[in-house]
Amino acid sequence: MSMSHLYGRREEEEEGVEIESFEVTDWDLANEFNPERRRFRQTKEQATYGIWADRDSDEDERPSFGGKRSKDYTTPVSFVSAGVRKTAAEEKQQQQEGGSDDSDDDSPPAPPPPPRATAPKKLQMGTFGGNQSQRFAGGIQSGKGIGNWEKHTKGIGQKLLQKMGYQPGKGLGKNAQGIVNPIEAKVRKGKGAVGAYGNERTQQSLQDFPVVDSEEEEEKEFKKELGQWRKDPTGTAGKKKPKYSYKTADELKAKGKIAYRGTPASAGELAQVKVIDMTGREQKVYYSYSQISNKHSVPDEAPPSLSTRDQKGSGFALPELEHNLQLLIDLTEQDILQSARRLQHEKDVVVSLSHESRALQSRLDTEQDAIKRMETVLALVERFPTEETAPGEGPTLQECARMFETLQTDYYEEYKTMGLGDLAVAVVHPLLKEKLSSWDPLKDSSYCLEDIGQWRAILESQDMHSSGPHSNMDPYHRLLWEVWIPVMRSCVSNWQPRLVGPMVDCLDLWAPLLPPWILDQLLEQMILPRLQREVDNWNPLTDTVPIHSWIHPWLPLLKARLEPLYPPIRSKLSNALQRWHPSDASARLILQPWKNVFTAGAWEAFMVKNIIPKLALCLEELVINPHQQQMEPFHWVMDWEGMLSPSSLVSLLDKNFFPKWLQVLCSWLSNSPNYEEITKWYLGWKSMFSDVLLAQPLIKEKFNEALDIMNRAVSSGGYMQPGARENIAYLTQTERRKDFQYEALQERRDAESVAHRGISTGVPTNFKDLIQTKAEENNIVFMPLVGKRHEGKQLYTFGRIVIYIDRGVVFVQGEKTWVPTSLQSLIDMAK
Repeated sequence: MSMSHLYGRREEEEEGVEIESFEVTDWDLANEFNPERRRFRQTKEQATYGIWADRDSDEDERPSFGGKRSKDYTTPVSFVSAGVRKTAAEEKQQQQEGGSDDSDDDSPPAPPPPPRATAPKKLQMGTFGGNQSQRFAGGIQSGKGIGNWEKHTKGIGQKLLQKMGYQPGKGLGKNAQGIVNPIEAKVRKGKGAVGAYGNERTQQSLQDFPVVDSEEEEEKEFKKELGQWRKDPTGTAGKKKPKYSYKTADELKAKGKIAYRGTPASAGELAQVKVIDMTGREQKVYYSYSQISNKHSVPDEAPPSLSTRDQKGSGFALPELEHNLQLLIDLTEQDILQSARRLQHEKDVVVSLSHESRALQSRLDTEQDAIKRMETVLALVERFPTEETAPGEGPTLQECARMFETLQTDYYEEYKTMGLGDLAVAVVHPLLKEKLSSWDPLKDSSYCLEDIGQWRAILESQDMHSSGPHSNMDPYHRLLWEVWIPVMRSCVSNWQPRLVGPMVDCLDLWAPLLPPWILDQLLEQMILPRLQREVDNWNPLTDTVPIHSWIHPWLPLLKARLEPLYPPIRSKLSNALQRWHPSDASARLILQPWKNVFTAGAWEAFMVKNIIPKLALCLEELVINPHQQQMEPFHWVMDWEGMLSPSSLVSLLDKNFFPKWLQVLCSWLSNSPNYEEITKWYLGWKSMFSDVLLAQPLIKEKFNEALDIMNRAVSSGGYMQPGARENIAYLTQTERRKDFQYEALQERRDAESVAHRGISTGVPTNFKDLIQTKAEENNIVFMPLVGKRHEGKQLYTFGRIVIYIDRGVVFVQGEKTWVPTSLQSLIDMAK
């Protein structure tokens, strides 16, 4: 065996020889450098035929022995002819040789390709491909044997068509307009492009689509013109009568306006510009931009081109004369356009001047009206009195007011522009000063009030809000500050502060007309210093006039400004009370008006320091004797109930009265007393206290303690008068019931007051609704017991407690009897 048999093999086949290559390929390199790469998956054909199987790519796989042979690129390539257009001589020669169109087929086929290497017989496809290409190149036998293949099938297509209404021999579709036979192909004569040999429609297309084909006419016309390309097109036209185009001046102006609008420069500048156009075949000169912008606007009117003038057969051609004529025409057009533009400019100037003239005339009329108004205003102003006017000769204050009203109503613009309101300083001030010179505000406070009110309506400005004396004050404010305030200053300096009535009445009457800052100046700088000096001179022990009588009338006007006066007043009152005794009622009369004037803290401190110690000494000196009681010291103390706070009075009684009172009660009960007298004594002392004090928990507790002491004394053994125990028990129940009724009444009053004020919706209207509201607020169940009554009253459950309501009092079921209770106690028990 030779080396050629070891490293390769040669296969002898019918059509060619295939040599297996053993060189190193890309597949070998990829396999060596990347052993883990994805392997090629074997196809079914490779598994069946092995090395003789077809391979898709010779570059990606490693060649193997046998198999598909490589392409042989050395063999000639055969093409299917698409046709080449022949020359007219070749076509004529072919027509003479062929004789007819039907006998003339395609160009001679290309020589058969040389034999090439083939694959095994079962894999050879070249023959099939070659036959196929030859069959298509030779044309299709139209209409022959179409549908014959149905005899080899079950004929389902024909049957389906017949089911849908198809009849053999007729067309397809609802109206039989569709064609049955395939589109016929007509063999082209030569190898030219489509349409090179005339109409290619077949007989079938003419029958199925009988439409006139305009392409034939276009082709005839094209051939006709193509054959005349050497003839002179102007030969026949020269015999015709020439047409002249005329352009009127209006058309030229309209055309020039359009061109002028498109150019931002003026007409004079455009007329002086020379433009050389070198964009065409020849150089052209234009004398304005409008010419060059309009050279393509109207093609029909464009001058004849050089090619037209130089055409063959021209009978009259003078280019220099034509150029000169065209130049004259252009210059004339420019003159017309310039004249038109100049005329339009003059018209615009006329319109602008007419508008300006009307505006100036309107302004002149306005100025004349303003002059007339100013003359009238000047005449009115000259009527006002001046320094040279003698007293009594000029207009009165009322006449000046009417003139100012006329200026404001009829000449408002001049009044505001010229600031005529400031004339009041020079005109009205002297008149008002003269009128107010004899005025005494304390005797006739309403004097000149109407006049000042009239000038307020005239002079007071809504735009200016003066806050003090300065140069930019409102005219009305200046009038008051310079005329009215001096009169009031002199009046206050001579005023006695204890004669408070006339001064307060005067200021109350003038306050609506005074600006806030002027009223503040008057009160703070004139009235208040006088009051402070008078308070410093006041002595509560010697002065017979109470101080509140001439201080309190100033509260509506001065309000919090009087606070600096209160400490000196309290200090002087405190000094005066050092030697005071509660039996003297004058102190209460002097202090009572100040209770609502002083603050709550200041009043309470004053009472604790000066009054309560005196009352405590009085209660300590009180002797409680059931058989001969002196009540005057107790009345002296209780007279101060409205002056002292409830807590202070309760604390005073708790420390200085109730210990002695309970001690006397205990000693009386220990000596076989008469319980009727004790009952009367108890009720008598309790009647000395007001309902407000009895409602206080500490006072209520002390009286309940007295009842408990009496109940214990009755419950103890020993001799006792008949009915004493029952009387004391009845007294105890009656007193407690009164307490509960008072609490319920107070709660009902509070509820009614809330309902009257309308603070909230759903306000209870009766006592039952109040209990229901309280139960909801405290998350307690309140509901009636069905079929349960006590003495005709409905029973309710309030939480776990059974209650009933009788005349605004809540009764709670006790161990043996029903006990009255308050609403707050009921809520506490339910919780």
